[in-house]
Amino acid sequence: MISFDTKSKSFRLETPSSSYVITIGDKGHIVHTYYGKKLGTEDVSYLSRQFDYYQGMDKSVFREKLTLLDFLPMELPTDGIGDFRETALAITNSNGNNGVELTYKSYEIIEGTKTLSGLPSVFSAKNEAQTLEITTEDKVLGLEVVLVYTVFENLDAIIRSTRIINKDGKAPVYIKKALSVAFDMDNENYDVITLHGSWARERHMERHPVHMGKQGVVSIRGESSHQEHPFMAILDHNADWNSGNVYGLNFIYSGNFIADAQLNQFNNLRVVMGINPENFSWKLNPGEIFDTPQAVLTFSTEGLNGMSHIFHDLYREHLIRSPYKKSMRPILINNWEATYFDFDTEKLLDIAREASKDGIEMLVMDDGWFGKRNADNCSLGDWVVNEEKIQGGLKHLVEEVNKLGMKFGIWFEPEMISPDSDLFRAHPDYAIQIPGREPGMSRQQYVLDITRKEVRDCAYNQIAAILRSANIEYVKWDMNRQLCDIGSVELPSDQIGEFFHRYVLAMYEMQERLITDFPNLLLENCSGGGARFDPGMFYYSPQIWCSDDTDAIERLSIQEGTALMYPLSTMGAHVSVCPNHACGRVTPFKTRGYVALSGTFGYELDITKLSPEDRWEIPKQIALYKKYSDLVRNGDYWRVASYTENNEYDCWMSVSKDKSKALVTFVQVLNHPNYKMRFIKLAGLDAESTYRVSYPDEDASQFPAVELTGKTLMNGGLAVRRDWGDFQGKLILVERI
Repeated sequence: MISFDTKSKSFRLETPSSSYVITIGDKGHIVHTYYGKKLGTEDVSYLSRQFDYYQGMDKSVFREKLTLLDFLPMELPTDGIGDFRETALAITNSNGNNGVELTYKSYEIIEGTKTLSGLPSVFSAKNEAQTLEITTEDKVLGLEVVLVYTVFENLDAIIRSTRIINKDGKAPVYIKKALSVAFDMDNENYDVITLHGSWARERHMERHPVHMGKQGVVSIRGESSHQEHPFMAILDHNADWNSGNVYGLNFIYSGNFIADAQLNQFNNLRVVMGINPENFSWKLNPGEIFDTPQAVLTFSTEGLNGMSHIFHDLYREHLIRSPYKKSMRPILINNWEATYFDFDTEKLLDIAREASKDGIEMLVMDDGWFGKRNADNCSLGDWVVNEEKIQGGLKHLVEEVNKLGMKFGIWFEPEMISPDSDLFRAHPDYAIQIPGREPGMSRQQYVLDITRKEVRDCAYNQIAAILRSANIEYVKWDMNRQLCDIGSVELPSDQIGEFFHRYVLAMYEMQERLITDFPNLLLENCSGGGARFDPGMFYYSPQIWCSDDTDAIERLSIQEGTALMYPLSTMGAHVSVCPNHACGRVTPFKTRGYVALSGTFGYELDITKLSPEDRWEIPKQIALYKKYSDLVRNGDYWRVASYTENNEYDCWMSVSKDKSKALVTFVQVLNHPNYKMRFIKLAGLDAESTYRVSYPDEDASQFPAVELTGKTLMNGGLAVRRDWGDFQGKLILVERI
């Protein structure tokens, strides 16, 4: 997987379908040489361009440092020495001077992976992966900078991070920018895909041709955010779902980020990803180490579906640690959209009694059970049961739910504090704020300064006490506002720039503590829906609430963008009532179920108020979930058609690894008059096998099974009627005969 050739001074990182080559340049710089389709075994160091020069210019002029660095493709481009493109590392010394220049010192190849302290990290058995560490140095600053690469034997993925060590320095230095990945390549008529949105419409895809200058995505909100996402794809202009070269980048981090692609004067494209340098600084004292979070690089020759398969397999096998990672999740019903704050013990038990009759397996009690919380204007931080609402106490409620054969889950928002709370009255300094400035509120709440140990201990100990008081088997960890007014009563003035990163590290520490103390807990992360749907959170929870918008049609775009990188098993998805609470749309109950089946699956409604027709569907949906959950969780996801592209219909598949079975989900969004049939071309099947195609949720006399070969289904397509009407969905089962 990883080798070093002493003659060419080149490192090779080989994955099943790609090569990544790094060369030690003549002047000791670490030069990016190649990333893409598999190369031969010969010396390819010439691809590093270090012997290139401007037409009409003497070669000796090109070898001048400033000219060279403004052109040379660098593995970790640095600031202040003549590379005027986007850089990945910027350092200021104690005298305020900017500039860092790295030259090669040594390397080591390690079997397996290495864990980053306090940060999510990929893992593997030793024989599944290798890790390359290239140590560079800046002798002027007394720094060592280690470029870290992990390669998996069976995955076209490369994991990158950087370790910065103030090894021989006599004074502190200040890291102003520390990105995790950078690589250069010639622009070959590429497009770029990024994900954008807002609350209740997260991760919508945007695709456009690469243009001169910078294009990308950022967050400065203290979390990965609803608005933009730590993902970028660079792909052939004609690449589609099943063909074409695609480079995918994803950041294993849950805070401020930047992902940029910059096209320069020589038609070269530089791509970078890492912690957003805006409002970032890190004081690195002599002897101290700073690790950047890991970033994932993928390369696919099989279009966007091929990219998705790499990300999905990587996260399922090498990032998610939960005991639930490969098991069926309990089918839950959450009371939030059913009751909001207006509930008590008897109301919850009414919901549980009816839900248990239909096979629902868990009741989740959402916001409003603690302090004096009857609206969203108080009590965050007071994690004490409100026994005026939960009569008889929490243990009694949980025991009554358990008697029905159901599990019990609970909602927390551990990082928040309400101005109207006992905690704030006792400790107003626990809220993040700038001294002398009134802090901004959002959703009538402040954010706890969990970078302080006593603050995160206060929040965690209250939560742990609740979890120990009853048989609670699931926690929904929410975070409903972004960070601002960044001040600290502990950090000195020259370390305030560390706050955002320290906050993320503190949140990770709390969640690590939670899953360590309660190892069998099913943890679902949430942030106003999907504002923290990022791979960093998978290290702590196997699923994340995908969006607060449960409308089946809006979810088509949200779940399409999410599934570009993330397994369907990670996407929190529920069936709710209509008109939908977020957008007011009315869709068939069956269609809502089909869309939610491609996620963790559950319900967000008052089952006691459902119509008989909708209620009748629930046991059927649960039966479908139990029958096909393994296929959805562990199979390969294939996007067949995109509603965001065609504006008419949506279609995707889950295909078993052995290609013996597939579940196709089709949703007719907009119907048009006088059209009778369309043909959808399936994907991921064995071309030479014959398959039985049936409709498991329909009357077989109306939708008879047919037998077709894989090549016919993929090349000719499956006939789908157009007369079903708007928002109608169908499940289609494809089984090898």
